[in-house]
Amino acid sequence: MVAVGEKTLSLKDLSEILYNGKEIILDAAALEKVGLSYHFLKDFSGDKLIYGINTGLGPMAQYKITEDNLLQLQYNLIRSHSSGSGNLLAPMLIKAVMIARLNSLMLAHSGVHTEAVDLLKTLINKNIYPCIYEHGGVGASGDLVQLAHIALVMIGEGEVLFENGIQPVQKVFDRLNIKPLSIHIREGLAILNGTSAMTGIGAINIIQAKKLLAWSVTLSAMTNEIVEAYDDHFSYELNIVKKHKGQNLIAARLRDLLKGSKMIRKRHDHLYNPENIDQEVFENKVQEYYSLRCISQILGPIHDTVCNAENIVIDELNSVNDNPVIDHENQNIFHGGNFHGDYVSLEMDKLKIAITKLSMLSERQLNYLLNDKLNQKLPPFVNLGVLGLNFGMQGMQFTATSTVAENQTLSFPMYVHSIPNNNDNQDIVSMGCNAAIITKKVIDNSFEVLAIQMMTVLQAIEHLQCLQEMSPYTQSVYAGLRKIFPKFIEDKPKYKELEKIKNYFEQSDPFFVFDIPAVDAATLS
Repeated sequence: MVAVGEKTLSLKDLSEILYNGKEIILDAAALEKVGLSYHFLKDFSGDKLIYGINTGLGPMAQYKITEDNLLQLQYNLIRSHSSGSGNLLAPMLIKAVMIARLNSLMLAHSGVHTEAVDLLKTLINKNIYPCIYEHGGVGASGDLVQLAHIALVMIGEGEVLFENGIQPVQKVFDRLNIKPLSIHIREGLAILNGTSAMTGIGAINIIQAKKLLAWSVTLSAMTNEIVEAYDDHFSYELNIVKKHKGQNLIAARLRDLLKGSKMIRKRHDHLYNPENIDQEVFENKVQEYYSLRCISQILGPIHDTVCNAENIVIDELNSVNDNPVIDHENQNIFHGGNFHGDYVSLEMDKLKIAITKLSMLSERQLNYLLNDKLNQKLPPFVNLGVLGLNFGMQGMQFTATSTVAENQTLSFPMYVHSIPNNNDNQDIVSMGCNAAIITKKVIDNSFEVLAIQMMTVLQAIEHLQCLQEMSPYTQSVYAGLRKIFPKFIEDKPKYKELEKIKNYFEQSDPFFVFDIPAVDAATLS
């Protein structure tokens, strides 16, 4: 089990819950603090004006709420803001959002009753997912609309995704003997008012981006093998004179993956050998194209962007991000804007730009393999059949190209696209949930592009009959993928195989090739 509230929740912890089915338990000491926070808020607000407790909300905060309407205010907030539209979020995303909200509430600065966190834990562990829609929150005052749909389910209203279908929540609660949440004082505002939707989705984006980066390094290594590239572009000596950690880590990983390869060439054996340079025009390339030669310089900054995004999103995951902040230890309540999602929004925009560039690298490597005039080693479109009669990978290239083009368009940042709303109370907002959702689309697209590249690489290996010359690692990758994508010669529809490889990439261990740690350059030799 993973204890929530005990310590900082890491990306690895989140991955264990989401991908490996580990259940959540609530740390007893943290749960006690949640109770203390609730009782302090209840006592402290009795003779004071506290936003969202005895006032209206947003621009209507100037209106005082009478004693007999305090609880109804919370119900009204939840119901009125359950106004999402568009596509339903996938269950995995909803679960991540719920975990992010629970972790924030367990920091004991929100004033909720312990029943709220206990119920949220139960919903997560039983895989009861509130129906949350893509369109809604603007990312300042938090992800109000997305989180309202969680609160709606918690009070026993609305619908849930459960056992592969949409069901009324009350039906599910009755069947499982789950008691809906009764509002005690602030549970509506505390659940709605936070960055947990963008943060939960953002955390999954980072996990998936790590997989993409690992597969991109693998594909880059295999593509270099196929074309018999020189090894100096990923050498320790070339990369270490540039001080970026990401570049040096990617170069080191390439060296690891290609260890034992008989196809990668050493420049000293060829162009540095006087016997081989007595000619005016060289048939073999003196240097590879950028998409092969500049891998560490291209994937290095992508690695560093993923690292930075992880640090920021995990900080947000473990932050108090609602308003006001209930400080029971110092016996005070502080009003402000911790719900503002700029940190996550900016990182999601940077991440989607980086992943778009990763998909562009894949598309260029793919194009190099498919264009016989460039690679001078493979038949056009890696066609293993009859040229002119068969088409090889020709049709698949269109899909890769159009998908990368969509990524490029989606890479316009949301962070700078604030639109004031809420009677100008929210006059500058983050659009963080939009940023996270669009980033997920870019990541999903990129898995498709890399899958098409992998299909091409496998076919190229068949043509060259070079498997036994490749490194032990790349041979193992080939063997694993050929089980789901056999060699083909005759033209047949390939969309199902594409989906299989994409799923294979997406469902791989989130930390399988490397964990993208902060690495000291001195350790990379």
